[in-house]
Amino acid sequence: MASLLLAGAGSTLLVGVIAVGIGLVAGAGLGLLAAARRGWVEEAVMRLADFTFAFPALLLAIMLAAVYGAGLVNAIIAIGIFYIPTFVRVTRASAQAVWSRDFILAARACGKSRWRITWEHVLPNIAPVLIVQATIQFALAILAEAALSYLGLGTQPPEPSWGRMLSEAQTLMFQAPLLAVWPGVAIALAVLGLNLLGDGLRDLLDPKLARRR
Repeated sequence: MASLLLAGAGSTLLVGVIAVGIGLVAGAGLGLLAAARRGWVEEAVMRLADFTFAFPALLLAIMLAAVYGAGLVNAIIAIGIFYIPTFVRVTRASAQAVWSRDFILAARACGKSRWRITWEHVLPNIAPVLIVQATIQFALAILAEAALSYLGLGTQPPEPSWGRMLSEAQTLMFQAPLLAVWPGVAIALAVLGLNLLGDGLRDLLDPKLARRR
């Protein structure tokens, strides 16, 4: 059981890192584009994000499994696509607040282009928000991967997975209940730890909270 838990942690963390990375890179890029361009570009990006919200990770995983078969890669893609609109909204809102600051007006008065301002001024100022959001989404990605593996749409045998360990243990609940307890405890501790990490990073990186200290 200990060996399966340790080996399953690798698959779970791999899914979380790659899926959150997909959502962060694509979502932050689109959010910065929407905040910088405004007008029809912003409207198109936000409506695309709203459309993507209509397809949760489970539904996307089922669609991909129906076409390409169940597997770890399809689970990563499904979770990553589901996270893109979340990062789009967070990035756009944070970037718009930065675009209204006086130092941005000064940069524009110096003749800097919108893309240079976005790269040199906007992105560094919203990076703490994105880091905290990525940490929170990482915890949710672990839950999503466990759910998909439990339904047989995530990590496939012989690779171990916490979600699939729960699925296999449900037939032995009365004979060996600990087979289901330990994977559940591992998932709960991982999610709790990442949520606490996100709260700590928010307290550390938020300049308002830093001034209070």
